[in-house]
Amino acid sequence: TMQRANDSTFPGFILLGFSGRPHLESVLFVVILIIYLLSFLGNSTIILLSILEPRLHTPMYFFLSNLSFMDLCLTTCTVPQTLVNFKGKDKIISYGGCVTQLFIAVSLGGVECILLSVMAYDRYAAVCRPLYYMVIMHPQLCLQLVATAWLIGFGTSVVQTALTMTLPLCGKNQVDHFLCEVPVMLKLACTDTSINEAELFAVSVLFLVVPLSLILVSYGHITHAVLMIKSVQGRWKAFGTCSSHVLVVIIFFGTLISVYLQPPSSYSQDVNKSITLFYTLVTPLLNPLIYTLRNKEVKGALRRLVGRT
Repeated sequence: TMQRANDSTFPGFILLGFSGRPHLESVLFVVILIIYLLSFLGNSTIILLSILEPRLHTPMYFFLSNLSFMDLCLTTCTVPQTLVNFKGKDKIISYGGCVTQLFIAVSLGGVECILLSVMAYDRYAAVCRPLYYMVIMHPQLCLQLVATAWLIGFGTSVVQTALTMTLPLCGKNQVDHFLCEVPVMLKLACTDTSINEAELFAVSVLFLVVPLSLILVSYGHITHAVLMIKSVQGRWKAFGTCSSHVLVVIIFFGTLISVYLQPPSSYSQDVNKSITLFYTLVTPLLNPLIYTLRNKEVKGALRRLVGRT
């Protein structure tokens, strides 16, 4: 494997992963497989319920089903390759596979950042403008917001992937990671990458800082509106509709900011791998758990669906 990695004609990459700790890879294989299956089941259930249950045909669950679909795509894009590499001796990914993995991961990450800010606006309209909620969040607007998120995410990823994967590597193809990620791929380049790093920082600010700021503004208005409610029960009900979304936002943006907006030397590479493992695997599992275990409407819809079948 190492000889092939040093061969400049080899048309692929070696994903080193945690190869220095083979026992850790064996444990991670089992853990990742279990989490992936649970995540697949949970997100598929949310999508199925959002389609089949008429009571869930609302903007909130339309956005949530899109979020679950993105999580399904992200884990399916990264996890099978990771499992193959953890179990096999040849930790190889083809050049085309690396490009595809990088493109899809960057695209879906950008889409999810925008979608979470859209969901915050949806909660703002539900809590602060309840009488006009269905007028504000009409189906056409919901479709336009989701379509815009997908177009911006994939459009930006085309540029990001092209700038990253066209850098000269001078035969270096040992990736010190378990997947193809922009910061790691930049380290392979045998040329000055300051322009790429500046572009990556600008994109990270655009997709992380700007949506997070909009989310904080939305929840600032929501908090003010909730505190104006005289009924304690009413306050808890209003906070309950938003708490699950806040938890998802903290987990998702926190992990991504720690990877893309921190100086490269802030963490060891093993810590970076662990953080990446968290937001590509654990976060997609937490999303359906958070939204279902804390949501009476989803649990009720699931019971009705099971009862019908």
